[in-house]
Amino acid sequence: MRFGDGAWRMLDDVVPHYPSRVDGIEASERELLLHVSDRLERERWATLAGHMFTVRISTPLDGVLRVRVSHHQGRRRRGPGHFVDPEARPLATTVEGGEITLRAGPLAARVTRDPWSLSFLDERAEPLTGSPFKALGLMEKAGLGSFLREQLTLSVGEHVYGLGERFQAFSRNGQSVEMWNSDCGTCSDKGYKNVPFFLTSKGYGVLVNTPARVSFEIGTEQVMRAQFAVPGEDLDYFLILGPTPKQVLARLGALTGRPALPPAWSFGLWLSTSFTTQYDEATVQSFIDGMAQRNIPLHVFHFDCFWMKAHHWCNFRWDEQAFPDPEGMISRLHAQGLRICLWINPYIGERSQLFEEGARDGYLLQRADGGVYQRDRWQAGMAYVDFTNPEATRWFQARLRPLLAMGVDCFKTDFGEELPTDVVYSDGSDPQLMHNYYAYLYNKAVFELLEQERGRGQACVFARSATAACQRFPVHWGGDCYGSYESMAESLRGGLSLALSGFGFWSHDIGGFESKASASVYKRWIGFGLLSSHSRLHGSSSYRVPWNYDEEACEVLRHFSELKCRLMPYLMQAAVQAHEANLPMMRPMILEFPEDPTSRTLDRQYLLGDALLVAPVFHDRQAEYYLPAGSWTQLLTGEQREGGRWYREELDFFGIPAWLRPNSVLCVGNRAREVEYEWTRGVRLVCGKLDPGISLEVRLFDSSGEPSGRLEVYHDGQRVRVTSSTLFDFQVQLPWASSVLEVERGYVVREEARAPLTARGVVVRADSGTASFRYAPAPP
Repeated sequence: MRFGDGAWRMLDDVVPHYPSRVDGIEASERELLLHVSDRLERERWATLAGHMFTVRISTPLDGVLRVRVSHHQGRRRRGPGHFVDPEARPLATTVEGGEITLRAGPLAARVTRDPWSLSFLDERAEPLTGSPFKALGLMEKAGLGSFLREQLTLSVGEHVYGLGERFQAFSRNGQSVEMWNSDCGTCSDKGYKNVPFFLTSKGYGVLVNTPARVSFEIGTEQVMRAQFAVPGEDLDYFLILGPTPKQVLARLGALTGRPALPPAWSFGLWLSTSFTTQYDEATVQSFIDGMAQRNIPLHVFHFDCFWMKAHHWCNFRWDEQAFPDPEGMISRLHAQGLRICLWINPYIGERSQLFEEGARDGYLLQRADGGVYQRDRWQAGMAYVDFTNPEATRWFQARLRPLLAMGVDCFKTDFGEELPTDVVYSDGSDPQLMHNYYAYLYNKAVFELLEQERGRGQACVFARSATAACQRFPVHWGGDCYGSYESMAESLRGGLSLALSGFGFWSHDIGGFESKASASVYKRWIGFGLLSSHSRLHGSSSYRVPWNYDEEACEVLRHFSELKCRLMPYLMQAAVQAHEANLPMMRPMILEFPEDPTSRTLDRQYLLGDALLVAPVFHDRQAEYYLPAGSWTQLLTGEQREGGRWYREELDFFGIPAWLRPNSVLCVGNRAREVEYEWTRGVRLVCGKLDPGISLEVRLFDSSGEPSGRLEVYHDGQRVRVTSSTLFDFQVQLPWASSVLEVERGYVVREEARAPLTARGVVVRADSGTASFRYAPAPP
């Protein structure tokens, strides 16, 4: 939302009031409280009327400062007021003349008393950003009420990222963004997952701590500023220091919560019935048989909406005509090694047998007159479960529990975005604030039920709607995209944007949801999909089984599904990093290469984990991508290339730019059809080009995410030595070596036994926990 009209004037319908002079200071051990007048004049008459702002600055943890601004303290405030309300820690405050300095570990803030300004400094006392005089203000906008607006300065060349899952250009500079969840598809400036957090290339982030409809103007109303405005007369935000983007996300996770670790089986290939298709148990089994006949690994089967009868969504009852024996069917599918997912949403149609029950007991959102709020937007006469009512939440969970008892493994928590605002919540919550926050309560209710029934580490949802702190309940997917290269790129931009908003796990509909993709788009999307954190074949009006496209699609799907199975030791390493350090599995280039200027706008490639660069191909034949500085190794071919430049090449559908980072180790398993197996048994360490003197530590985990091994890799420039006190059965592969000159410990693996992945280079098997050998480098 804009308030100004160019450099000098405000819009005609806006009256601004600016905090101008600090009139009073109250410094305690844990908070600095400032009373700030909007009058610059010092004469006594200036104390009459006018506006007084209360500013509170505190720190919840080192490197983070919280700023709260309010006007009119006596107002009644309805919840939910914020995402997090952490306890304040001791704060160092210094008052010197006209300035007040506060420090939270490496982060400092400086307040100028007259005129008011606020600046943030890093540990070297260098400016990060700031709110100069007249940046902070109360804006009275005719017909819309009051807004508290803040503007933080942007430096030359500074880029802004995040604000949830956004599908337009990756850098938010020049964009107006409204925090308002919508059922919107992937082709507009709206989003399913609005997160009022942004991260900048300068090494800090900002979380606006409210589920309200925050309005962001990133370099628009004022080109050199990132502006955010909140309806009402309260503003609460956190300034989070890095200085690296990874450190910003780590501190954000410490503040709002880190992602739970999804179960290992969830990383396999998911196949859906799709949305409006006609299906029954025979149809489902035909899909599964078709995958098995073509030797394509499959791990999760998803039943979309029509597992329930039409017009009865959601009643959580199987359509008995299509599925007369659901418990027996689930048992038969489990016997084939599959996990089962069911589609649900939080809306109760009028024909559902749950509608009368929910209306009678007050479990559904109400109108002001006490009646149930209903609309015909999705299901005829549908109502909304009121998750602010603890009894309603338990009622909703109780309807899902029998499905879990019959063997269902997880739920796709669809919808939850477009909540009405003319409703009454049981706890008196403000409907405007609940519009986005509803997604948090909905997914929390389902995820916590799964943890109760399946245990910690075995809970997984497939969620579409989200807001801040929803990263705690993985996994999230990108919503309704089209079957085109353009929409494939939109989806990736959305995922990368969400990754820089604090979310660790993300997926998308392989082949697109709306329309049927061409066979070429489908096959290209497979490579992208199987090299994403989670991988699902799902569509709208047609099945997404590969033989519906062409026979080569079956081969491509088998190729990449097998590749993902082999990558499971590495993928679990990346998943644990997401869980422990709030680092996304799919990492935008700016996250791993913040010092490389080219990385700041790259939105068609990413790192999967910290070692593997993936560049999806958005063309029938030609790939285009950038490699940062260093010597990179192609995972699938073993080819070496120097970075610091762009590349363009033609690839068949089995090829994808998947490059192993210099001075990294990729742990590869020995199974090509399963995602849950003993990953440490015979694990292969595929080494990116190693610098002389490099020493690396490699952690391995079992399928529950528990540590299962630790290895040390050392390279002196001529020989490699890998040791482990816990593992004795592993292999070391150097794709960039031509031969083994001398084996000190271990055994050379024969040429024909070098699978999986590239057969280039040399492979040495450990001898009693050590592999040590001298090699000859491959010619350039």
